[in-house]
Amino acid sequence: MNTPPLISRLGAEAIGTFWLVFGGCGSAVFAAIFLNDDGIQLGIGFLGVALAFGLTVLTGIYAFGHVSGGHFNPAVTVGLAVGRRFAWKDVIPYIIAQVIGGLIAGAAIYAIASGKPGFEAVGSMAANGFGEHSPGGYGLGAALLIEIILTAIFLYVILGATDGRAPKGFAGIAIGLTLTLIHLVSIPVTNTSVNPARSTAVAFFNGNGAPGQLWLFWLAPIIGAIIAGATYRFITAEGAAAPKPEITGEVRN
Repeated sequence: MNTPPLISRLGAEAIGTFWLVFGGCGSAVFAAIFLNDDGIQLGIGFLGVALAFGLTVLTGIYAFGHVSGGHFNPAVTVGLAVGRRFAWKDVIPYIIAQVIGGLIAGAAIYAIASGKPGFEAVGSMAANGFGEHSPGGYGLGAALLIEIILTAIFLYVILGATDGRAPKGFAGIAIGLTLTLIHLVSIPVTNTSVNPARSTAVAFFNGNGAPGQLWLFWLAPIIGAIIAGATYRFITAEGAAAPKPEITGEVRN
């Protein structure tokens, strides 16, 4: 199959990242907490936000995966390049497209949220953070460790689900469900990044310390992705020659 031109792949990455940020962060901003007139919580909460992120990736992969590979995440792009699944020459263009798509989504979320009287963007844009900016008050070390671990696991699943030996057609489901589980684990710790483009998309609209902590949400996911990309082939024997099947009843001397 011919590879689509780079401009088409970059467009797919930008739109896919836009959808991930708009659907995921948008669910946190607009729908996570919603009280009716009687004070009853009708919002979707942590579970709903986790599902929203998983569903955006799942649907984005099936919509654009055949065009660009469906990365939508600089850490994924770097991890796939380290794992020899993606050309290094296209890494920077992909990352630029992902960041641009995410920032446009962040701006759209901000514009919509600002339509509600009394909305204050500071601290209300689903930014990632640690310390006093962590939803659960977790410190820098905890944030660094969980983002590295979960991004590495995310890349292992991506590499495994797209391995030539894996069942065909199910990669998007496995990847989307993994991202859902990742959010269920880590929303209280960092508000869940595992994606530098997602973190960048809302940090500057959110303010409140998020821009100053953005370095961690680039560093940790990329470290995790490199770990997975560098070790997947050795752990799973990807590319190893298949053993010759023994013939039943073969006569041996």
